[in-house]
Amino acid sequence: MEGSQKSSTEREIEKLYEEARKLKKTLPKKFKRKALPQSISPGDFNKILTQCNIKKKSGKIDRIAFLLAYESGLRVSEVVKLQKTDINLPQKSMFIRDAKFSKDRVVPLPATWKNFMLDFIPIEKGIRALQKSFKLACKKSQVNSIYHFHSLRHSFATRCLEKGMPINQVSMLLGHSSIGTTNIYVQANPVDALNKYQELFT
Repeated sequence: MEGSQKSSTEREIEKLYEEARKLKKTLPKKFKRKALPQSISPGDFNKILTQCNIKKKSGKIDRIAFLLAYESGLRVSEVVKLQKTDINLPQKSMFIRDAKFSKDRVVPLPATWKNFMLDFIPIEKGIRALQKSFKLACKKSQVNSIYHFHSLRHSFATRCLEKGMPINQVSMLLGHSSIGTTNIYVQANPVDALNKYQELFT
């Protein structure tokens, strides 16, 4: 009898747990705060670059890696995977193969690219090492402490939009699956929307 009562109690508890799980699914989800991407100004970027000691091979590698992200929009993983054969100097472009979501794309060479930089491709540093070098350069240059390596890619997108490049083209260069993903950069720097408001209401 006692064993039967215990089994019945356990079944009752399991039933309550199941009902609680079902109820939880009907409740509104708690959305995680999504921070807007941080863009690095040209001035701050130059300060960061000055911390790369170009007298040392490691400093040259860091400088080239930072340029590839800031002026071409590469992810840190794409910077590391880049090969000499991916770079088309006559067309001033790079072929980014098998990137995120297994997508290929073509992007421009950094505007400040120099021919000697090809000697340092592929980049002889791993992802963690580049991220650490970037954070250290930011600290030494005393720029915004919240910058991280991916902020370089954010900056590329922001600058393209500020220059008036159509958002669909920016999305293509970034390798985004949809324009909706690229649109976050418009939200982060709504200059056009603010200017339009001033034009209409002042």
